[in-house]
Amino acid sequence: MQYPFTRSWVKAAAGLGMAVLLSTGALAQTATDPAAAAAASAPAGFVAPALPQADESNALRAKSQPGNNAPFWRGVRESGVEKGISNLPGVEKGVLIQEFVQYPGSRLTTAGEAWRQVRNNWIIPYGGALLGIAVLALALFYFAKGPMGGHTPDTGRKIERFTYFERAAHWSNAIAFSVLAISGIVMAFGKFFLLPIIGATLFGWLTYALKTAHNFAGPLFAVSLIIVFLTFVRDNLPTRHDWTWLRRAGGMFGGHEVPSERFNAGEKVVFWGGVFFLGAIVVGSGLVLDMLIPGLLYTRGDMQIAHMIHAVAAVLMMALFLGHIYMGTLGMKDAYKAMKTGYVDEAWAREHHELWFDDIKAGKIPAQRTQPAKPADGVAAQH
Repeated sequence: MQYPFTRSWVKAAAGLGMAVLLSTGALAQTATDPAAAAAASAPAGFVAPALPQADESNALRAKSQPGNNAPFWRGVRESGVEKGISNLPGVEKGVLIQEFVQYPGSRLTTAGEAWRQVRNNWIIPYGGALLGIAVLALALFYFAKGPMGGHTPDTGRKIERFTYFERAAHWSNAIAFSVLAISGIVMAFGKFFLLPIIGATLFGWLTYALKTAHNFAGPLFAVSLIIVFLTFVRDNLPTRHDWTWLRRAGGMFGGHEVPSERFNAGEKVVFWGGVFFLGAIVVGSGLVLDMLIPGLLYTRGDMQIAHMIHAVAAVLMMALFLGHIYMGTLGMKDAYKAMKTGYVDEAWAREHHELWFDDIKAGKIPAQRTQPAKPADGVAAQH
């Protein structure tokens, strides 16, 4: 059987197929090569600009691709690693965006964002929950047990528990701590429970005033904390009786308190854990935030780390001191009177600090440490 194709027909078909293949290759090259695409669609005489290079400066990029200032923004983004040049004041004037870090509890991101994640995702919710749990636990304990003490009638004979100087040191520290705690709680948690009630304007003025009070009360708290530590450290040294007190939880769940010295083991835990350890951390980080330590550069990274340490230690201190405040007011009868007047009845001393009372009765500790004021000459003559 013969096909009706001549040699000329075959040549024509082969030429058409070659043209199709060439055009397909040109289209593929145009799709993968932007310069080729631009040249193919450009009018006659047009010269395409050079392709941008990764290591170009912003000045070179303005020539190669006007309007594409990617090198500038790349420098801004990486200024935390390699400082740039700016007219801003301060030690970090060339760092517009901090470098990438990963704090405990944050993702790997810029330092400012990592700090925000730690504060908003960990310190605020869990710190607030800890304070709420502490208040709830103390309330349940009070309604279940009531105030401790008062089982022995007063004798009318007084013992000096705190001198004038001891009470002045304690109240100075307590007032400064109260200002710091209230202002800190409002600044950290106020937008959740106070802002919806009083509105943004009043809340803004209130937080500004409390922040100012916080900054001024901080140094007072630091100085009074040192005085409190030096004043009471001798009577807070651990002894063999403290283990018995801790093992039996002070007798709070029994009918009789465990004998203790002038300060029991629970008070010593508050002293060493709250006043000494957490107090040193809170004061040290607070002085950094107040920029009162000479020699530091006070970069944003330093301040962010100091804030996280300060917030965590402050929340733990407040939770610990809530128990101390409870026992000194509602939790124990006449405990507040001891710090207010400086004196307690012998019955109170025997019930709550039996070993201390025994030492007073044995003459090892004077019952009256403050010398009474001498009467004036005129008053003495009348008697």
